[in-house]
Amino acid sequence: MTFTPREIVSELDRYIIGQAKAKRAVSIALRNRWRRQQVESDLRDEISPKNIILMGPTGCGKTEIARRLAKLAKAPFVKVEASKFTEVGYVGRDVEGMIRDLVEVAMDMAQTVAKEDVQVRAEENAEERLVFLLANKLHPAAPPPPPPKQPFGNNPAQQLFGPFLTAQAAPQKHSEERLAEIRRGLRSGDYEEEEIEIDVRDNGNPFMTIFGSQGQEELNLKDMLNQMPGFAGKTKKRRVKVKDARPVIHDQEAGRLVDHDKVQQAALELAEQRGIVFLDEIDKVAARQSKAGGADVSREGVQRDLLPIVEGSTVSTKYGPVKTDHILFVAAGAFHVASVSDLIPELQGRFPIRVELESLGAEDFARILKEPKNALTKQYVALMATEQVTLTFEDSALEAIAQYAADANSRSENIGARRLHTVLEALLEELSFTASERRGEDVKIDAAFVRETLEPILGDSSLARFIL
Repeated sequence: MTFTPREIVSELDRYIIGQAKAKRAVSIALRNRWRRQQVESDLRDEISPKNIILMGPTGCGKTEIARRLAKLAKAPFVKVEASKFTEVGYVGRDVEGMIRDLVEVAMDMAQTVAKEDVQVRAEENAEERLVFLLANKLHPAAPPPPPPKQPFGNNPAQQLFGPFLTAQAAPQKHSEERLAEIRRGLRSGDYEEEEIEIDVRDNGNPFMTIFGSQGQEELNLKDMLNQMPGFAGKTKKRRVKVKDARPVIHDQEAGRLVDHDKVQQAALELAEQRGIVFLDEIDKVAARQSKAGGADVSREGVQRDLLPIVEGSTVSTKYGPVKTDHILFVAAGAFHVASVSDLIPELQGRFPIRVELESLGAEDFARILKEPKNALTKQYVALMATEQVTLTFEDSALEAIAQYAADANSRSENIGARRLHTVLEALLEELSFTASERRGEDVKIDAAFVRETLEPILGDSSLARFIL
């Protein structure tokens, strides 16, 4: 990762409007991770990440900042609500589950990278498998003669499996000319609709939940059985078209070429050195000092269980132990009732960077509808284009939508930019319903249309409460 803080902020600006202080803070934290990697090894381990607390109302961009930061850094990322650890049935060490989830994400990323490295060989192997499968279907061999009836000795294993072993036919052989002809047809797309029978892994995985010293865990019984002799690689037959079989076979071949031990080691290192954990609703576990007993005991217990994870400890996972010393923790909360000072002092000290995000108003909403690469209006335009309906928004319409969203937030609960989803759904409900019947039409949304559609809703306070 070689982005400078200014470049990181610039990238975040493409998706998130405003919140310059928060963007600046996370960009510095991310750059410091790269800087740490350049430090000499004896001092490198002593440099801890500068964890961040984002304070601000819901819908102001806290989660989006953390998620976009992880994508930018190509780092494993998990989001967890801290309040879930106070639920009934809470087990003391269950907080370690978020680190196990982080390792699973890192494992998926490491496998994807490893498969990309062997993509060319995997494509070649997949093509050869498709050629032989097509050859066996288009030019089937004569059925083999029935096996002779004969005893299989006194060995119990031979008596049990002998008939199955004897019944297996030798692989069918085809001439090089025939295989070359099928290969040419396969490359030119002649067999895309041809159905073939392939082996796919049986994914009917039963799970079992157990409770142990490390809290609640979910065990995959099928994975355990696959590691035992006689169960490994259990598959089932499926008939699919060649065009659908190609990605399945390619993935299987890539999996055979990958060194799984190296992938596992890379995943653990990725989680340890580049992992990002987003702790949302951290304010829900902040106990007010003026209160005692009740739920606050549970909240303080959660904080004390979070503390060793954030400080740096070793968590056991099914892929191996993971150290949390250099995982970046980004906590977030509205802090309407509680404050950061209500967290236990030890946990406060592990979040040295604190940024207060600003509430969003009508001007911010107008920019959110217009500027980001993934703006909601651009999403609706793309959705309508699938029905051959050309949808356009005038600037005056965007300003009117933004104002209605701001008014709705002021009248009821302030949910920030999320209100734009609700307002736009109400505005475009009729078009979304009839778009399939309006192919070829050009639909222009202007300020007059926005007022005509939304004013009746906002005019009725009880209706606006439930719709917007």
